[in-house]
Amino acid sequence: MNIDADKLNAFLGKAVGDLGAAISSTLMIVGDRLGFYKALAKEAATSAELAQRTGTHERYVREWLNNQAAGGYVQYDKGSGKYSLSAEQALCLADPNGPVDLAGAQFIVEAVFHALDRTTENYKSGKGMEWGEHHPCLFHGTERFFRAGYNANLLGSWLPALDGVVDKLKRGGKAADIGCGHGASTVLMAQAFPQSEFVGYDYHGPSIDVARERAAKAGVNNARFETADAVSYPGRDFDLIAFFDCLHDMGDPGGAAKHARTALKSDGTVMLVEPFACDKTEDNHNPVGRVMFGASAQICVPVSLARNGPALGAQAGEARLRKVVVDQGGFKSFRRATETPFNLVLEARL
Repeated sequence: MNIDADKLNAFLGKAVGDLGAAISSTLMIVGDRLGFYKALAKEAATSAELAQRTGTHERYVREWLNNQAAGGYVQYDKGSGKYSLSAEQALCLADPNGPVDLAGAQFIVEAVFHALDRTTENYKSGKGMEWGEHHPCLFHGTERFFRAGYNANLLGSWLPALDGVVDKLKRGGKAADIGCGHGASTVLMAQAFPQSEFVGYDYHGPSIDVARERAAKAGVNNARFETADAVSYPGRDFDLIAFFDCLHDMGDPGGAAKHARTALKSDGTVMLVEPFACDKTEDNHNPVGRVMFGASAQICVPVSLARNGPALGAQAGEARLRKVVVDQGGFKSFRRATETPFNLVLEARL
């Protein structure tokens, strides 16, 4: 076998970078839990100063800071010996209202390690794993990672891209959030449109309990949460039914689309938010696709297979989703309303 030394070194360079990212994932969780990122966002610090501010051990903090500096997640000034966060780093690591919650996403990574033995067995047997069987850190990480995207896009671009939906919600409409999880999207919409009524449905009871707590803490009184699955929730006459990053997980996505059709008003709208994906598999072989395939292979596909579903996966793409919503669900109109680097926002109407 002839080995090209340049290609080998290039591959190893990439692999070492990936190894460094993998071993640093747990340290990002440590930094988030112990408040290191938030402290650095307020003021630059030496390892001793950061340890003092956070009530932690300096020797550990020193090692953490150097790991983060080596990975480009914090800045280091050799003159002062202090570490800091740039404005951009702080936005993604220390701001709960930022556009991307990178630290929160690491809890999803933690969850797949908790499920590793089960995942390995599933690859042999073809069986699935229900959402509720995962470690609770998955639910926490999912809430945080997706909430950041909702904060950045839902009110400013996603809802306005839908035909007439914002006007209906301003006047006083009725909306359902299917697969609402901890209710981040539901609460956000309810706060923005106090004249409207919102109901969040999820088949995972513990998540519904958390959603109710979140709504109460936010002082929201125009949203309620019910334990129900996507093919049997009882509500009717909705102006808007939203599926946020969940249809591809479902055991019966076609049934969910069909049920949404019966639950809508005649002029109602379905908003389908899905991970961004191209229709050709090879076009998803990129950094975003890598993240999505990684989550799909360990979380999304097993959830669907647990209910003998079609396992659409997190990179289903618009064409496959159209078949689910139009061919199986019976919707007449289906279009891409808008998109972000992480999401497709699709609109379906009767």
